Amino acid sequence: MFKLRHSVMAVASVLCAPAALATTTTPIEHVIVIVGENHTFDNVYGAYQSPTGKKVANLLSKGIINADGTPGPNFAMAAQKTARNVFGANYAIGFGNKKPYAYLPAPNTTYATDLPFDQEDTRYPANLPNGPFQMTNANAPYDPAPAKTYYGDPVHRFFQMWQMTSMGKNDLFTWVGTTTGIGNQSNWGGHSTPTDVQQGGEAMGFYNMSQGDAPILKALADQYALSDNYHQFIMGGTGANFIGLVTGDVGFYTQNGQAAVPPALQIENPNPTTNPAIFSVNNNWYSQDGYSGGSYVNCSDINQPGVKAIFEFIWKKNIFNGGNCAANTYYLVNNYGLAYDQYGNLKPFHPKATTPETILPPQTIPTIADKLAANGISWKYYSGGRNGDPDPNEYCGICDPLTGFASIMTTEQKYNLQPIANFDSDISKGSLPAVAYLRPYESKAGHPANATLPDFEQYVLSVVNQVKANKKLWKNTAIFVTVDEGGGYYDSNYIQPIDFFGDGSRIPLLVVSSWAKKGHIDHSYGDHASILKFIEKNWGLNPLSYRSRDNLPNPVVGSNGAYIPANQPAITDLMGLFNFKM
Repeated sequence: MFKLRHSVMAVASVLCAPAALATTTTPIEHVIVIVGENHTFDNVYGAYQSPTGKKVANLLSKGIINADGTPGPNFAMAAQKTARNVFGANYAIGFGNKKPYAYLPAPNTTYATDLPFDQEDTRYPANLPNGPFQMTNANAPYDPAPAKTYYGDPVHRFFQMWQMTSMGKNDLFTWVGTTTGIGNQSNWGGHSTPTDVQQGGEAMGFYNMSQGDAPILKALADQYALSDNYHQFIMGGTGANFIGLVTGDVGFYTQNGQAAVPPALQIENPNPTTNPAIFSVNNNWYSQDGYSGGSYVNCSDINQPGVKAIFEFIWKKNIFNGGNCAANTYYLVNNYGLAYDQYGNLKPFHPKATTPETILPPQTIPTIADKLAANGISWKYYSGGRNGDPDPNEYCGICDPLTGFASIMTTEQKYNLQPIANFDSDISKGSLPAVAYLRPYESKAGHPANATLPDFEQYVLSVVNQVKANKKLWKNTAIFVTVDEGGGYYDSNYIQPIDFFGDGSRIPLLVVSSWAKKGHIDHSYGDHASILKFIEKNWGLNPLSYRSRDNLPNPVVGSNGAYIPANQPAITDLMGLFNFKM
């Protein structure tokens, strides 16, 4: 079980470990991890059907939808409900007074490119049935090249997502979006207000593979291996999940490398407002929340806002690990900028939460990059828009997580963070590292509202084709294709309560490799730490730290079936998606 400890010495012990030969336990000598953004499994694969008839848990197989996208016989399983807080009550994730919507609230355009800002999305009827709806139609086609189709962006913050998933019932996605939105301290376009949260029913949208949507991602699943039980690392958004992707852990507020108390305005408070005028029109408006405001939480103190409700739920699931919350530690559960710029310069720290970019101070927890370097295993993290790329607007700072770590940015390792164009040249020169992370250009990452899923598909295909064109490289490479998090979209499957932070919603994971099980659909439970476990097992490495999730055992199948581990908390090492006995 996890030990609750943070220490600069933990990193030092990793960096000072004796170098080992970069040999592998499998035929895989190169791991490539492609990370897009913000789609749940059901949002992309909700209507997927295996050509060989293999079981896949999705909207279609559960009867929630029909193959043509219309409501299926079990459509009510995904019905969204309203809830009601009591004035003066604390934050809650479970409610006993829920009622179903008569119709789904109209999807909102939010800030989508080429659409009016924060308006009802008129591409859909006003009386959508209460449940999942097909996003693509004659007015919003999937890939109308050379034009593009953009959609609104559902809210996807930490405390909001715990409420959305509603203690495993997954029935408050719409209500939470339409009551809290992006927070009262948001710097997203115009500030949201209690009466205009800039959200509607867009969280319930899905693409329809049975009708031709996402053809590349479908073809890759048909030919290679797909997980239908892989999850985002933490409830909430991009920044925290990218940190989890490279650490199996959660970032926290520091001073001089040690846990400290952040400025008061940066501490999250999801308790509903006690202002009677606001509460009378919005009974779930958080007291302190937003992209430029509260994002830290001290979950070791059950009396801190929002903490008790989450613990009461995970205790019901017999998870007693202290939530993996170290004493007096304020964890970052949403998005703040990272400590260093692209060149290794420390950014100025702003103590007020109203600045354009609030900064997470330098992190000292171990990363997979530290572990690989200490063992003589080459690695690079390629980012679109990074220094040297022609368009810096294509860069996503919070998607470049290693820029937050002193062990990387104050050492020669910072030169392993490179523009994504260098990936192409490294393949052509035969100098691809053993482990490569790829975060595409912003416009190619598939993020709702400012990018499209077709462009992400095309980027994935370009990488696959480059690798396959080199027969030697293709023979010993595994390409993992996933996203950082679900983006607030609905998903119908079970979420394992591993600790205070998550897991979060189910997201896509593909394995493209000559060693992948052909047309396989893997049901073993995983999250972003599973990729760390695969890398570690492949190169014979130990887990990153005492508390990182790569310590967790592989799932054991019990009476509840493959989707719910009998020995939870547990996550797979993804080895089951491969056939190394060929």
